[in-house]
Amino acid sequence: MYAIIGVMGYQYKVEVGETLKVPYMKDKEVGSEVEIYDVLLKHDNDNLEIGTPTVPNSKVLAEVIGSGKDKKVIVFKKKRRKGYRRKKGHRQQYTEIKIKEIL
Repeated sequence: MYAIIGVMGYQYKVEVGETLKVPYMKDKEVGSEVEIYDVLLKHDNDNLEIGTPTVPNSKVLAEVIGSGKDKKVIVFKKKRRKGYRRKKGHRQQYTEIKIKEIL
């Protein structure tokens, strides 16, 4: 059984027991439960439900495992022959969740 869910503007294919990194949820603490109602597609055995835009009466339960920062992304700008160079780094925050149940 798997589902495609929408979390904060991103779409993920999830299965029960899977862990994934989603954009940072600042109001969620470690160990708290998250209910995701934005289920776009649900597939179990031979039954396939496609939402328009979401599947009615379905949700995904997940548990917050932790949060942190991703790898650093370097942003480098340069204009040739002008002496213009800028280097910046960015680390995106994320929340790690574990899928408990697809309802």
